[in-house]
Amino acid sequence: MKAAPRGAVIFDLDGTLIDSAPDIHAAGNVVLAEEGCAPIDLATARGFVGNGVHAFVERLRGAAGLAPDPVRDARMLARFEELYRSAVDLTTIYPGAVEALEALREAGWRLGLCTNKPEAPARAVMAHLGLLGRFDTLIGGDSLSTRKPDPAPLHACLRALGARDAIYVGDSEVDSETATAACVPFALFTEGYRKRAVDELAHAARFDRHAHLPGIIERLSRSAG
Repeated sequence: MKAAPRGAVIFDLDGTLIDSAPDIHAAGNVVLAEEGCAPIDLATARGFVGNGVHAFVERLRGAAGLAPDPVRDARMLARFEELYRSAVDLTTIYPGAVEALEALREAGWRLGLCTNKPEAPARAVMAHLGLLGRFDTLIGGDSLSTRKPDPAPLHACLRALGARDAIYVGDSEVDSETATAACVPFALFTEGYRKRAVDELAHAARFDRHAHLPGIIERLSRSAG
């Protein structure tokens, strides 16, 4: 039997629950090839993830050495968004993530998703991986007029969950800044897409294996209470 309802645990998606960089990398290289540009490697693409689709495509253009051009930039963005909506085949779930989600739900936590990935691609990849039904709400990068690190998406997710208190779980500088701005405790997954050292990111707890997460959430909950 599930425990009585508690607060909320809200997750980032890319680099936190799933390794989607291979799909994002492949889509980006299609866009570059169609513009007559050389491909980028996976490590470079992984470093471009985190600030939304517009930022990713801008970084693609910069890596290709292309000067800003409104017509070409719009074409590249539209093509990437088209590919991104069905970019699911190379994405994998981090080991232990599903079990951690199940344990949190069994313990009575409501689960939310707050990502800078546009909502349609987020729903598509989560449905493909069997994750979508595990969450009570989803806020994507285009669900509101602002995106992370603005705290508004995280606050919107919390309201949708009907919970007073939350813990945010993410992997990057953007997630750390979002949690800080929203005044929410942050649990950092250290094996995702962060660009700076762990100690440079504000966090209340850190973990490198999802099997550790339920225990971390319990400790953070007790310390907050």
